[in-house]
Amino acid sequence: MSEPTSAPRIRAAGPDDLDAVLAFWKTAAEGTSISDDRSGVERLVARDPEALILAERDGELVGTVIAGFDGWRCHLYRLAVHPDHRRQGVATALLAAAEERFAALGGRRADAMVLQRNETAHHAWGAAGYAPEERWRRWVKPLTG
Repeated sequence: MSEPTSAPRIRAAGPDDLDAVLAFWKTAAEGTSISDDRSGVERLVARDPEALILAERDGELVGTVIAGFDGWRCHLYRLAVHPDHRRQGVATALLAAAEERFAALGGRRADAMVLQRNETAHHAWGAAGYAPEERWRRWVKPLTG
């Protein structure tokens, strides 16, 4: 694990960042998503330019989170930190930015997609004040092939 050289710079992703984000997720994200392709991420950024939040340190992409707001609910996806930059405040900074975004949009509660098998993530989300909501289950239907 490298020592942090600076606080992460937090900013919204733009169209020029998408290839780097997709490559980053292959290294830093746990699992893959049906939407982990160029067209899926392009649609996200085109529809909501502030939703995909990046953390950079010394010009290098070190973390991401998607902070989606549909006008009613606040959803967090793809919180990922590069393995060499974990436990250095990157996830904390990303979640703070996401929560500030939600508050500014009038959001009242955030929920996060977290894989059941990802124990490391469970600890990180718990430390950030999130807890599993056992009364609900996510029901999924793929809309493509």
